[in-house]
Amino acid sequence: MTAASPWWTPHVHADRRPRLMLRNGLTAALRDWFARHDFVEVETAALQVSPGNEAHLAAFVTEAIGPDGVRSPLYLHTSPEFACKKLLAAGEVRIFSLGPVYRNRERGPLHHPEFTMLEWYRVGETYEALMRDCAALLAVAATTAGTTRFAFRGRDCDPFAEPERLTVADAFTRHAGIDLLATVAADGSTDRDALYAAVARAGLRTAPDDSWADLFSRVIVEKIEPNLGIGRTTILCEYPVAEAALARPSQQDPRVAERFELYCCGVELANGFGELTDAAEQRRRFIIEMDEKERIYGEHYPLDEDFLAALAVMPQASGIALGFDRLAMLATGAQKIEDVIWTPVAGS
Repeated sequence: MTAASPWWTPHVHADRRPRLMLRNGLTAALRDWFARHDFVEVETAALQVSPGNEAHLAAFVTEAIGPDGVRSPLYLHTSPEFACKKLLAAGEVRIFSLGPVYRNRERGPLHHPEFTMLEWYRVGETYEALMRDCAALLAVAATTAGTTRFAFRGRDCDPFAEPERLTVADAFTRHAGIDLLATVAADGSTDRDALYAAVARAGLRTAPDDSWADLFSRVIVEKIEPNLGIGRTTILCEYPVAEAALARPSQQDPRVAERFELYCCGVELANGFGELTDAAEQRRRFIIEMDEKERIYGEHYPLDEDFLAALAVMPQASGIALGFDRLAMLATGAQKIEDVIWTPVAGS
């Protein structure tokens, strides 16, 4: 089999260039939208003392060498979240960041080790405002691309249609026949054995060492995600507290949190929160996440004590991260993420 030509080969670049130019148009259009809505663009440092404390996020590790030769570990950020929240603590009220982030162990049609994240925050506003933002930005992207339909792998979606709003519990019932909240207690703790039995009854693979989180993720990936964002976008909301480490609990039901994800054509585009500002609770959740990371991967990341100190004085806010490259894929009709990245990272 003949190896594919490198992306920098003139004829390959000529084929890729129309989508890349449209990507540039999307960045300009989105920046214009945020400017018109009184957001300030911020640039955050990529090097951080902690890359984030979610169990399944893998970071790139490096080190700083001081003038005295002392070496200190640093990480390329997996998101600008910690830095952005420090800016909210400092007094900013509407900010957005559009820039590269880095995640290890991730490569495929929808994943790249270095990709562009659009992240924005609203102080004093609920996460429903972010849902409205998402609908507006999809329309901006479609208008800029000159299309009325997004498509990916045989699924299509109207980016101008009002999004469907679906709770995670309703999605489990509809697509897997599982009563998810029957496995979540009032304090947010989870019943692994109950979910294990329900997943087995649904005909999904199970393993003796599956945790509640493993089972939850398997149902999401295999039964739910393929059915989301078909015809119109889906806002999947009210995640169990155990699956929302950075979100505050819902005032209506303490078993779930103010977290939502945006789906289009079965593709996850964005992840939004009503932000947790209880520093002690955030520390507790981070420790749980890092214990889980140690169990699965044999490693853990340090806590950013500076972030936790800032969180204690951060005002109530909502925030969201959107995968810009995935949005560019859908808007341009690309079938893999590298088709909309100017210079893909080397490697297989």
